[in-house]
Amino acid sequence: MELENVIDAAVEEVLGLAQGWLGWDGRPVVFDGNAWTPHKSLRRVTDHLVDHLAEIMCRLNGLDPLPDHWHGRTVTTHADYARFTETDLEEATSRLTRLALMYRAGLRGLDPAVLDARPDPDTWTLREVVEHVAGVVYYARAMS
Repeated sequence: MELENVIDAAVEEVLGLAQGWLGWDGRPVVFDGNAWTPHKSLRRVTDHLVDHLAEIMCRLNGLDPLPDHWHGRTVTTHADYARFTETDLEEATSRLTRLALMYRAGLRGLDPAVLDARPDPDTWTLREVVEHVAGVVYYARAMS
């Protein structure tokens, strides 16, 4: 699979799983030491996509990425416990498919040397970042 399409595939899987969350009974699922709800899973997917997209865009444009200050999966907010409705799924679909499109647009046509450049020994290549981000399905699978 082309690198620019791996995020599309991940988002497609996340949204497919989210369809099964309609009518969620309000009880969190405990997985990997954390409480999971539909909204939390989608929040984590979105935050992860946004965080690394910003990192990629900054690196491609010679800017320093912002440090990560997300609370991550260890925090479940009051809003995470809200009902999960058809409208929520539609909103998530719009949000996540647009984020996937932004990845595709940002990665399209990049020289493999740019994708595989390692700025320093402790920093992932852009290819490694994208492959890591495709793992956002973890957050949706936590609800399954």
